Amino acid sequence: MNILVLIKEVPDMEKVRFDSERGVVDRSSAPAEINPFDESALQAALELKRKYGAHVTAMTMGPLRAEKTLQDAYARGADEGILLTDRAFGGSDTIATSKALSAAVAAGDYDLILCGEKSVDGDTAQVGAETAELLGIPHAYYVDSIELTDEKTVRVSIENLCGSRQIRTMYLPALIGVTKNIGKLQLPTVDRKLESLTADIRKIGLSDLPSLSKEDTGFAGSPTKVACIEVPKTEERESRVFREKLPDFIDLLKKELTEGGVRVG
Repeated sequence: MNILVLIKEVPDMEKVRFDSERGVVDRSSAPAEINPFDESALQAALELKRKYGAHVTAMTMGPLRAEKTLQDAYARGADEGILLTDRAFGGSDTIATSKALSAAVAAGDYDLILCGEKSVDGDTAQVGAETAELLGIPHAYYVDSIELTDEKTVRVSIENLCGSRQIRTMYLPALIGVTKNIGKLQLPTVDRKLESLTADIRKIGLSDLPSLSKEDTGFAGSPTKVACIEVPKTEERESRVFREKLPDFIDLLKKELTEGGVRVG
């Protein structure tokens, strides 16, 4: 079985800056890492590999520096990495990204495609589903359990949907977006980490994808335009810690609310 994991390189969101004029994230302003939700997808793929036997490929789209992210995926257990990199891909929104990914996926031979439920930078939860739609394959999101029932089907368990849990069986090939509850992340071994430093990452550009045109990618192929980005201002607020026991605490709280203009019944 061939399993493909779609991962995204994201900036450390606690350190990243925003380019308000261009309406984009300044990715060069913070260290890059694997999107945390995609880490869970990679872990799910490695668990399937351990249980059923599989070849695991990690794929991402980005600049050449994203090669380090794929080396990290290799260190964690992926068998190979593929980097979609081309200046024409720059500025792609979700649909342009999905078109590039689906073209690359179609050029391979994958039985199961995994991804995280969303990315921490865009938080759209669209790329995986859009990629599946473009490929014309079934997909499921918010999955926390995966079981291969046979060589042609997969059964998934989907987290709480309006108070119910959904069990779905799909024909392969299929795409699955997983939650962080899919499994516990495992750290790479020292030997695997050292081996990843010299791992060969295969690179694919626009010219390697004949089914994809330049008009489908980058800014040209992105109908989504960000008008502006506004970072909310933080306001200082006064706070008070109550250390009294419950009866006294209730009386003090009522007093504070009343003095603040809140009517207490």
